Amino acid sequence: MESEEFDRLLLATMQDCRLQSAEIKALDDFLEANSPTDELLAFYRHRVFAIAMERFKEKEAQDVATWIEGVIKRLVPRTKDSNPEVCAAYFSEVDNCVARIVSLIAEAKSSIDICVFTITDDRIAEPLIEAHRQGVSVRILTDDDKANDLGSDIPRFMQEGMPVRVDRTAYHMHHKFAIFDRKLLLTGSYNWTRGASINNIENFILVSDRALLRSFQKEFDRLWEKLS
Repeated sequence: MESEEFDRLLLATMQDCRLQSAEIKALDDFLEANSPTDELLAFYRHRVFAIAMERFKEKEAQDVATWIEGVIKRLVPRTKDSNPEVCAAYFSEVDNCVARIVSLIAEAKSSIDICVFTITDDRIAEPLIEAHRQGVSVRILTDDDKANDLGSDIPRFMQEGMPVRVDRTAYHMHHKFAIFDRKLLLTGSYNWTRGASINNIENFILVSDRALLRSFQKEFDRLWEKLS
């Protein structure tokens, strides 16, 4: 996958923490060959900071890196229309669904409400934890049968102090949707797992329609109260 190739290039430059001319050319060639979208570039920016934080040993250095990422994401050029209409579909076999979800998390300024059956993809979990640490309100609804699965990220979220509520009925909380800043709705078949991105045939749509946002926000708030 392109994202894995990008990670390999970054890790090569981290050997001496210096960008050599050959390494700069390799990065430039990669970007020119793949022509990444704005969403994928946002994902790549996140990966730069994620890899740097893995290298840092001292907590103070990690805090600085988190601060830098928080500032950088607010310096991304914005369109003149602060509320552009969004209506797009993403398919797991042809689109980089993980990159789009990560970019939405990185761009969120105030809130992320997540109502997803199962979350096991660390590539999504890590930026969610970072968003929480940076002051974004992250609320998570999920299903009890999946929350305790091997590889589930729900225990990590709870350890971080992130608000999590779990459906503990005999049936399933089977929704897969998320609301970003109460302005963008993501919904579809896509669970937030590696299997969904690599093996399954999945989809989600991203829309800014106000009527749909109101309906899904109402459903999220209803379940949030019900599972309190």
